Amino acid sequence: MKILKTLTLFACFISLSTVFGQEISEHAIGLRLGDSDGFGAEVSYQKSISRYNRLEIDLGWRDHRYFDAFKLAGVYQWVHELDGNFNWYYGVGGGLGNVDFDAVPNSTSDDDGLFIFGAGNIGIEYNFDIPLLLSLDFRPELGLVGYDGFSDNFDFDIALGIRYQF
Repeated sequence: MKILKTLTLFACFISLSTVFGQEISEHAIGLRLGDSDGFGAEVSYQKSISRYNRLEIDLGWRDHRYFDAFKLAGVYQWVHELDGNFNWYYGVGGGLGNVDFDAVPNSTSDDDGLFIFGAGNIGIEYNFDIPLLLSLDFRPELGLVGYDGFSDNFDFDIALGIRYQF
């Protein structure tokens, strides 16, 4: 009986939070700028799935002194209104990437390779009256498979996003 009450309350909370949410843009494209494991810039695309849900796809790259890398991430997000044009969102997803290390002086390690990770996402955004969207989000990532430096690793990816909505 307790489980039924808990599930009912949870369903009511979810339905109320989506009723009072703000509609999100059909498409948004821009940059997500942050730094975690050397991924400083990502091209970011958001696609509305329903009135309060969207899919975000980010492609990041890094040309570092000792390595070259790319990372592709996809996150399904739920968007809720905070106040006026302010929204907050959360999501879950994952991705993959590849890292290619250059020869490092005095190192015997040459661990290149593919890695796969799971990710969560939580953030806030401001939707301007012009087609501009600014966001600040936190994406914890957990390495699952692949290159040892990224699998069995937990990263805190914090980024500022700026996107054009259309």
